[in-house]
Amino acid sequence: MSNPSQDALEQAPLREDEIDLFELFGILWDGKGLIILITGLAAALSVFVALSLPNIYESRALLAPKAEKGLGGMAGLAGQYGGLASLAGINLSQGNGISKSELAKEKVKSLAFFQEHLYETFLPELMATKSWNAVRNEVVFDETIYDPSTQKWVRNVMPPKNKKPSAQEAHEVFLALLSVDDTPNLGLIEISIKHESPQTAQAWAALLVERVSEDLRDRDVAEARESIKFLEAQIEQSRLVAVDEVLAQLIEEQTKTIMLANVSKSYVFDVIDPPVVPELKAEPARALICILGTLLGGFLGVMFVLARHYRAMRSSAASG
Repeated sequence: MSNPSQDALEQAPLREDEIDLFELFGILWDGKGLIILITGLAAALSVFVALSLPNIYESRALLAPKAEKGLGGMAGLAGQYGGLASLAGINLSQGNGISKSELAKEKVKSLAFFQEHLYETFLPELMATKSWNAVRNEVVFDETIYDPSTQKWVRNVMPPKNKKPSAQEAHEVFLALLSVDDTPNLGLIEISIKHESPQTAQAWAALLVERVSEDLRDRDVAEARESIKFLEAQIEQSRLVAVDEVLAQLIEEQTKTIMLANVSKSYVFDVIDPPVVPELKAEPARALICILGTLLGGFLGVMFVLARHYRAMRSSAASG
């Protein structure tokens, strides 16, 4: 037979919890007007922020790294004549070094590439874009930063910055808009650019793919031509037939490099899916901003009401 007093003791914590829970709901109910007010203000603010943010469009290019050709003959010469070739600046080893596609991925993100190929090309659109006028299909510039009528920079900045953004400053902004990702398990590369103007995003993505191929092609062609000059000079000085034959083979391989570089327009990548002008925005997610802002406002309202209540209780206890 159970003891009534023991049952009452076991049930006491439950009753106390129930009383605390009812008390909590009572506090929130009494402060419901303030909670609604704070939630409403947060919702209105989140709607204002969401509507004030410009649409951002993203254009993507899907690329497949090209197989590096023209090295078969070089591999046969690597073991015996690698030292001689290295004097001409020629690397006969296929297993060492970084691939052209990996080099291209890092090059498009580098400051040197940006400064040489991109900095002067689209600096105003990069640093002074305010919005995009869909009706006129044109970029709207922030005229407190850049005056499009005179094409002069008018922004007020403190030293060491200048009115015209430097390459380093612009490069930081550019990296925030650029994305270079590998496609898992496929070996493909995706280069994407974000911008307020869909036309600008597409033009920049296409320009990146074109310029990085041209840059690497020009580098390889220049190195091959310099190597050929050196090897031809060595042939003129050499009196050994065997050495002349080796040098001639090296010249032939460098000539192949120049030929292959100039044959194809896409030197580093095959373009699987070229960048297009996007019709739909990539961001901002306005509905999500509004929902999260409203939920945050409701949470802050509840916390404020509870904090105010318990602070009043402590004040009453201290004064009593």
